[in-house]
Amino acid sequence: MTARRWAIGQATVTAIIDEPCFEIELSRIFPGADPARFADEHWLDPDHLDRARAMVRMGMQSWLIRTGRLNILIDSCIGAHKDRAAHPAWHMRDTNSLMDGLRAEGLGPADIDLVFCTHLHADHVGWNTELRDGHWVPTFPNARYAMSAIDYDDMAQRDAASATPVNFGAFRDSILPVVATNQAMFVSGGDELAQGISILSLAGHSIDHLGVEVRGGGKAGLFCGDAIHSPIQLIEPALQSAFCTLPEAAAVTRLAMLERVAEHGHMLFPAHFRGAGMARLARKGASFRPIED
Repeated sequence: MTARRWAIGQATVTAIIDEPCFEIELSRIFPGADPARFADEHWLDPDHLDRARAMVRMGMQSWLIRTGRLNILIDSCIGAHKDRAAHPAWHMRDTNSLMDGLRAEGLGPADIDLVFCTHLHADHVGWNTELRDGHWVPTFPNARYAMSAIDYDDMAQRDAASATPVNFGAFRDSILPVVATNQAMFVSGGDELAQGISILSLAGHSIDHLGVEVRGGGKAGLFCGDAIHSPIQLIEPALQSAFCTLPEAAAVTRLAMLERVAEHGHMLFPAHFRGAGMARLARKGASFRPIED
């Protein structure tokens, strides 16, 4: 498969695929969805929607940003060998997909300088750690792991108060080990990661969901995690996902983000879009459509 790659100034962006396709019932992820609203949007087929079965199709990818000085991963996806019994598709995955993707780019775990967690859900932090001698240890030994202090504190409090591990167990096996090795770096919207790379507040999917904006050469790319789940939400930005902590706030965040991307010609890099993965947008009334790169 040809690598999906883009340039933003001196930086290059490459999609590293962990899961090329998974499906979820339309009525489950978007309980308020009216299929008639996008009946004529045939560009959704088949990458993003199986109409006959009313299934939304999504993928899971990490974004590798290489600046010449730093190698950055945006989200570390689902991971491998994790106990996710409550989510069978993620349970004890026997794969090396993300590592294979990095190797195809000439990189190994030791070459990653920063792992940026847009939020701490299990499908975004799984490769943070690997199982070694019966213990979960950081996969990327030389990396800092950037994450929201607010999201971390919220999840820590909920995990401490729960009789069973929260977040499918990911807080304990994928977050706490990088904190224990002092590799965690707590960040907020407005912080700068490096020259031309800044953190954006995209709250709603989680209480302090974060994004990253990369600027250079007159271009900008916005790495938005789960601020948008599916291109269906381009058609109806107010459509709320069942998986958002603050769905109304997420809808406000999403609309503002899409308006910004369309108005300024930015590139949008979501975590779950299949096909090209990246999208440029044009406004169409109260909604948006992807345009050719």
